[in-house]
Amino acid sequence: MAQVTRKSWEAAFAKLEASLKKLSPSKAKDLAALDRLRVALLGRSGTLTELLKSLKDLSIEERRELGPKAQELRAALEAAFDARKTALEAQADDDAAAENALDLTLPPHVPPRGRVHPLTSTLEEMTRILSLMGFSWAEGPLVESDDNNFTKLNIPEHHPARGMFDTFYLKDSPLLMRTHTSPVQIRTMESTRPPLRIISPGRVFRHEAVDATHSAVFHQVEGLYIDKGVSFADLKGTLDVFMQKLFGAKTRTRFRPSYFPFTEPSAEVDVSCLFCESKGCSICKNSGWIELLGAGVVHPNVLSAVGYDPEVWSGFAFGIGVERIAMLRLGVSDIRAFYENDLRFLKQFDENLV
Repeated sequence: MAQVTRKSWEAAFAKLEASLKKLSPSKAKDLAALDRLRVALLGRSGTLTELLKSLKDLSIEERRELGPKAQELRAALEAAFDARKTALEAQADDDAAAENALDLTLPPHVPPRGRVHPLTSTLEEMTRILSLMGFSWAEGPLVESDDNNFTKLNIPEHHPARGMFDTFYLKDSPLLMRTHTSPVQIRTMESTRPPLRIISPGRVFRHEAVDATHSAVFHQVEGLYIDKGVSFADLKGTLDVFMQKLFGAKTRTRFRPSYFPFTEPSAEVDVSCLFCESKGCSICKNSGWIELLGAGVVHPNVLSAVGYDPEVWSGFAFGIGVERIAMLRLGVSDIRAFYENDLRFLKQFDENLV
C-alpha cells in the first residue's frame, strides 16, 4: 500500500469533494439509489470512511488540521442523506395517496340492480286486486296430508277424480307435495268460523312433463268466499270485476259447465281474447276466447267436512294459475322462460334491470 502523505490525502479529499457535485445525495432518484450512495461514501469501506482511517498515518499536527475537515464533511453528508431520505419517503406517501385517492369528479359506480321477478309482480298484482275486493291473504305448508289435499275436498281414496292430479308423494311417508292451494282453504275453514273471504296464493307441485305450457312446479291464486246466501251470481260478478281489473275494462267473461269434485255447479271460465278483440287469431284458436280458470259453488260435502252446516252456509271458490296470467299479460309463449333466469329475458320487463 502506498504511503499516505499530507499531499496525497489532500488530493484524495479534493477529489471526493469534486465527485460530490455529481454524486450529491440530493440527486438520488429513489431510496434504493440513496442507500447505494450512502454505502459508497459512508459505509465501512466507503470513500470518506477510508480517508478518515488513513489519518492515522499522518503526524499529530496534520491530523489535528485535516481531521476536522473530514469530520465536517461527514456530518454534512449525513445531514444531506437524512434530508433526502425524508423527502423521498414523503414523496412515496404522496404518490401512494394520489394513486388510491377517491376522485369525486368521476361518476359513481352503480352496481347491478335487479327487479321483482315477472311471476312475483304478477302474483302481487292479482292479490292486490282481490284484497281491494275484500279478500284476505291465507297461507299453508307446501307439504300436505292426503286428508287436506284430497279427502276433505270431496276426493276420497280411490275416487276417479284423483287421476286429475299427478301427485308427488314423499317416500315412506303419508304426506305429499300439495297439488293445489285448496288445502289452505280447508285449514282456514277448520280454524275460522264463517263468514270468511280469503285468497291462498302459493306454489304447487304436479308430476307433469315440462313443456312450453306445463311445469312440475307452478303458482296458483285461489279464492274462497263463505257466507249466508252466496250464489253463483256472486261468483260471476266477482270474476267479471277481477278479469277487467287484470286485463282491461273491455274484457268479457264466459262460463262453461265443467266438473270439479269440490264445487257444484262448476265452470271453466274464459275471457275474451286479449290479442284480437275476439275476432279470432292463432292464440285463441280463432274462437275469440281464452280459457283461463276454474270456479264453482263450494260443494256441500266440503262444507260438512270442515264443520260448516251446508243448510246455513254457502260459498264459491276459484283457482287461477299465475304463470298463465303472466304469459298473457307479458306476451310470453313459453312458461320455461320464467324459470331459466336468463337476464336477456328478464330485462324486457324493467328498463332498470342492468
